[in-house]
Amino acid sequence: MRDLLNFLLKYNHWLLFLLLEAVSLFLLCNTGPYQHSAALSSANLIAGKVYEVTGSITSYFHLKDANEDLLDRNVWLEQRVLQLESALSGYVGDSAVRQALDRDMPPGTGIEQSFKAHVIKNSLNRTDNYITLDQGSAAGVKPDMAVVGAAGVVGIVYRTSPSYSLVLPLLNSKSSISCKIQGSDYFGYLKWEGGDPRYAYLKDLPRHAEFNLGDTVVTSGFSSVFPQGLMVGVVDDMADSNDGLSYLLRIKLATDFGKLGSVRILARRGQEEQKALEQEQ
Repeated sequence: MRDLLNFLLKYNHWLLFLLLEAVSLFLLCNTGPYQHSAALSSANLIAGKVYEVTGSITSYFHLKDANEDLLDRNVWLEQRVLQLESALSGYVGDSAVRQALDRDMPPGTGIEQSFKAHVIKNSLNRTDNYITLDQGSAAGVKPDMAVVGAAGVVGIVYRTSPSYSLVLPLLNSKSSISCKIQGSDYFGYLKWEGGDPRYAYLKDLPRHAEFNLGDTVVTSGFSSVFPQGLMVGVVDDMADSNDGLSYLLRIKLATDFGKLGSVRILARRGQEEQKALEQEQ
């Protein structure tokens, strides 16, 4: 009680000022219809702004849940596509018809299995970065499977244990992914040179290839890991290669590795057969 009295005595002039301000505002708002209406409008405007800000903050903190729901939905849809493709192949016996259907499929099809996983360890500032996921061989994950995020390509499964997977991401000096300019058949190889985790470089693109800054870069499909058409990034800058025989393009990566949380692990259809055949060479 003594502390309260000391507080009131110490700040009595401020408390009196606030009281007089409140009384003044009350009298001002109730002296006439116009003042009353203006006060209500101002109060509504302030309340609206407060609700807008709090709503934005609440929405931001619910983004993680929304992303999880979208990832679950994507995995479910991929599984449904696989089931439908399997059922369709039983009805369509003509191989030419099946090939025509495959050509009409949207980018990123040709997937045999899809797994949901979460990032539990990540690094950005090393020459050879790695990502650890919470799904392993017990769930069906195998080395050389593709890893993609909500925005685009993340990397390739490097090693697995029963419960975990180690991913070789784009931000690793050993990573080399065949990519092409969307809408073009010209391709090159994506390499990360270290430094800024937002950028990598598309090398060995032929000099006669046509492209523009801002063009989309996607996977070429020329490997047993990634299906064709998965988002990689956009062309941010261009230069000549050291030998002057090809272009060197700086690519702004679609995946923000700094806030990577949930991913999908994809097994490409026919991957094992293609790997076995190529190893015989």
